Order: sequence, then structure tokens, then C-alpha cells
Amino acid sequence: MSNNYDKGYASLYFFGILAAYAILGLIVFVPGLLTGAPTLLFIGIVLVVIVVLIFAAAIILKGLSKLFNKF
Repeated sequence: MSNNYDKGYASLYFFGILAAYAILGLIVFVPGLLTGAPTLLFIGIVLVVIVVLIFAAAIILKGLSKLFNKF
């Protein structure tokens, strides 16, 4: 192992991978939910998707910034 490896970053990278899978899961499951949804449920689903995407993007970008900050 190199001296640049920090065990604290490993969990951040793991959560980044989980966030990417969450985004892929949204792409797969949300269109099926939206087809027969009434208006209020549609708005709720859209808000949940937006919140999940914002947090997933934040986790992924934080992991990438830590990764590229080492170089």
C-alpha cells in the first residue's frame, strides 16, 4: 500500500459507488411508477427523485474531489 491511502476515504468511495447504484435504480424504477400515478403522487415521486439525485451527486463529487486532490 502506498502512503497516500487513507482508510477514511475507503468508506467515502464505497458510498460513492452506492450513490451511483441509487441513480441507476431511479432510472430503472421511476418510469414504471410514473405511468399510472395521480398528480399528487407524481409530484411526490419527482420531489423524492430530486432529493436523492442531489445527495447522490454530492457524495459522488466529494469522493472524486478527494480522489483527485491526492494527485
